[in-house]
Amino acid sequence: MKQNNSNIVEIRDLSKSYQRGDQIIHVLEDITFDIIEGEFLALMGPSGSGKSTLLNLVAGIDKADKGSIKVAGVEITLLSETELAHWRAVNVGFIFQFYNLIPVLTAFENVELPLLLTGLSRKERREHAETALNVVNLGDRMDHYPGQLSGGQQQRVAIARAIVTDPTIVVADEPTGDLDRVSARDVLELMCRLNKEFGKTIIMVTHDPRSAEKANIIRHLEKGVLNEAS
Repeated sequence: MKQNNSNIVEIRDLSKSYQRGDQIIHVLEDITFDIIEGEFLALMGPSGSGKSTLLNLVAGIDKADKGSIKVAGVEITLLSETELAHWRAVNVGFIFQFYNLIPVLTAFENVELPLLLTGLSRKERREHAETALNVVNLGDRMDHYPGQLSGGQQQRVAIARAIVTDPTIVVADEPTGDLDRVSARDVLELMCRLNKEFGKTIIMVTHDPRSAEKANIIRHLEKGVLNEAS
């Protein structure tokens, strides 16, 4: 993998809070750090530490109270909701704990779904989706529905869906949290391959130290404060 040593994500003075009744809950406090292009970063911390909130902010799912987030030079905090939706479709691949596959669609159709938002032709969409499924070793399962696949296979379909648009960053929220040990190992090895062979920048939230060990960099969040990298 070619390492550019240039920042793909730049976060400055990022804060986020939520209101619960009359109480304001401070989730993130003045977070500042960079993610290098081609890095595999694991975000760790106890429940409620702000891991998923930080991931959602970087992915443009949520909006910060204050601070700056640049991804590949684009200041996403300044984008409108419409601009942000288009930006996410092109730049972010999502991997969720519970797969979020559509049960009435085949593996191929689930993977093709993000491409429907692009200007690709039907033939080009098929080529991209088949390539992504082959990368995750599910080329022979593309006509199967999620209910016909194991949990590990469903997560691999979700990974194929995440990479099919060749996104700038891949964000993964507890991607092995619903898997048995063997399936979790296989998914993590696949993510390592995406990082090392294909140069994908991956940001993974996890509470599992064994999963975090697969990353190049581990950052810990404690009560909304980001600790030094390890």
